[in-house]
Amino acid sequence: MKKTGFDSAKYLSMQSDYIAKRIKQFGGKLYLEFGGKLFDDFHASRVLPGFAPDNKIVMLQTLKDKAEIVIVINSKDIAKNKLRADLGITYDEDVLRLIDIFRSKDLYVGSVVLSQFTEENMPAKAFQTRLERLGLKVYRHYHIDGYPHNIPLIVSDDGYGKNEYIETSRELIVITAPGPGSGKMATCLSQLYHDYKRGIKAGYAKYETFPIWNLPLNHPVNMAYEAATADLNDVNMIDPYHLAEYNKVAVNYNRDIEIFPVLNALFEKLMGHSPYKSPTDMGVNMAGYAICDDEVCSEASKQEIIRRYFSALVSKRKGVDRGDEAGKISLIMDKLNLKVEDRVTVPAANAVKERTGGPAAAIELNDGRIITGKTSDLFGCSSAMLLNALKALANIDDDIKLLSPVVVEPIQKLKTTVLGSRNPRLHTDEVLIALSISAATNDTAKKAMDQLEKLKGCQVHTTVILSPVDETVFRKLGVDVTSEPIYSTKQLYHKGK
Repeated sequence: MKKTGFDSAKYLSMQSDYIAKRIKQFGGKLYLEFGGKLFDDFHASRVLPGFAPDNKIVMLQTLKDKAEIVIVINSKDIAKNKLRADLGITYDEDVLRLIDIFRSKDLYVGSVVLSQFTEENMPAKAFQTRLERLGLKVYRHYHIDGYPHNIPLIVSDDGYGKNEYIETSRELIVITAPGPGSGKMATCLSQLYHDYKRGIKAGYAKYETFPIWNLPLNHPVNMAYEAATADLNDVNMIDPYHLAEYNKVAVNYNRDIEIFPVLNALFEKLMGHSPYKSPTDMGVNMAGYAICDDEVCSEASKQEIIRRYFSALVSKRKGVDRGDEAGKISLIMDKLNLKVEDRVTVPAANAVKERTGGPAAAIELNDGRIITGKTSDLFGCSSAMLLNALKALANIDDDIKLLSPVVVEPIQKLKTTVLGSRNPRLHTDEVLIALSISAATNDTAKKAMDQLEKLKGCQVHTTVILSPVDETVFRKLGVDVTSEPIYSTKQLYHKGK
């Protein structure tokens, strides 16, 4: 069974208490920038085993009577249909998903901010219209020349002063976003500028889970964060302001360190002094104190770095331009002496490929067993592996066929002769549907179906790029997948195969 390295109960208690203290510090409104994801934080749950993906939202619910949520989305991300890779949806669609989930948790969503807005950005304008028709308040924030270094311009009516003021009604204003680079901090600082012009007391704090400030710079958990943000050019750094003021080493990242003079200048201009001596002082992150097994978290983080490396290679193969993401992650792997073979499913899948001469897949079950699958006339390698894994979990003899050719062949005929598919082999979704139908009359098939929940958290590697269908199925099953950057065929069009 998988080991736990993180104490969620301790984390939730410490985090709630610390945020409440920070609200009292300013004696008015607190703009709390939430870095990372408020829920569905799968990165955190992968590198800190024991961290629940919805930990932050559970913590926030303890403060729900004080809290108001503002969601920020970068208008440029709307225009280029930026994708949230872990969910397979665009950032603008994720804004709607986030609002629905917040409301289902009885959390108040006050408004949406379109950052980096320009009149020429027609998709952003269309999204604003869509939100307003849904009854949501929308505000526009604009690009500032010389940001973040031209402090006199930024902290002026021609800088933050140009932004539309966000009307809020509660003391804790949670600023969140679908993903990084959305403009959350700029939104907070803009609001401080406008509030103090209106005579409203306000403060700012940052809730960023990663990098974890009280772990070493090159700790695997912090290196995994750098790998996760390689496309953003984020770099973990020793906080020079913290070191100079307190003679203590604390880890932060480049964007927070770069923006710190702006924050200081803003506080000094509005309040006459700055409450913070360093970017680390701005933070309210207690995650480092909740790590209960450093070895478990370190190993999980190393596996996450390898996973990110394969993801970057596949994105590059698909023609997605994310800079030299794979090259940057490769350097991180070198620092930690990691090889792709350290992901145990990689050599297992490649061994089957070498033996059979066709695409192969391997899954590491949560109990450590490795199960493989090969390509056949009936099934793709992922489908075969999935069936084999369910049999292993249900203790069904390997020689027993969960789906006989009598069941599979009519489905193949439907795919090829009626639906026009070029690939007769069953995808994972088709296998699961066929298996669920068989389970109605076949106890063995039902026994296999009952094991699906046990696949959550398992690790898979395939020797070819997955079809979008298989990606979606594994994501919904909670399985973490990596693939070699190789297509299964030489055809140029791959969507839906």
